[in-house]
Amino acid sequence: MARLYADEDFGYPVVELLRGLGHDVDTALEAGFANQKLSDAFVLAFSTSERRCVLTFNRRDYIRLHRRSTQHGGIIVCTRDDDSAALATRIHQLLTTTADLEQQLFRVIRPSR
Repeated sequence: MARLYADEDFGYPVVELLRGLGHDVDTALEAGFANQKLSDAFVLAFSTSERRCVLTFNRRDYIRLHRRSTQHGGIIVCTRDDDSAALATRIHQLLTTTADLEQQLFRVIRPSR
């Protein structure tokens, strides 16, 4: 399955659910980067060096980084959703239907209520 890196702001319940679905998800806390206020560019470079795709709620900044350069391990920008299971399911569906995450930007949007 997919190798992912959840940035510091990404919800841990979603991380756990994705792991339960078989994905290899590392987090900022587990990588030793918690509470360091690292730049998004650093996070993207780190995840790329680890051959991981970034999971983030920070859509604006990561879309901007992707527009500057597609030389990265992939970016998945998500809209916040209080329903962690629904968000994890949408991400999992993307991951199971996408062959290659590298150099690509994906949007996972919460459906209208």
